[in-house]
Amino acid sequence: MEVEMKIRTLMMDPVTQMPIVVLRDLTGNTILPIWVGVYEANAIALEIEKINTPRPMTHDLIRTLLQGMDTKVNRIVVSDLRDDTFFAVIWLEKDGEMISIDSRPATRWRSLCAPIRRSSWMKTC
Repeated sequence: MEVEMKIRTLMMDPVTQMPIVVLRDLTGNTILPIWVGVYEANAIALEIEKINTPRPMTHDLIRTLLQGMDTKVNRIVVSDLRDDTFFAVIWLEKDGEMISIDSRPATRWRSLCAPIRRSSWMKTC
């Protein structure tokens, strides 16, 4: 069963000093913390705060590619946790057709910043 979630906050783990993206379901009853790297956390923070950078970042390139192909991120499904690594499937929509792309969110958060800005949503299994 998929549960729709949104980014609740971005915080630092007080023990490891590593950034954590905290997802929360729409009812506020369930949270999912995902530890990410410093660069990924920075990219997410820039998107959340709507801060423009002097040069385009990786997620800007991905957003431009998707827009150029008239494709949108439909949803991202966090589907598994193996060896302390979260795995996900990014669902793209083009011309009414759904396309799935396997992804590891813990190392690919920068590419997922585009859906944050476009108000897409994430789901977990």
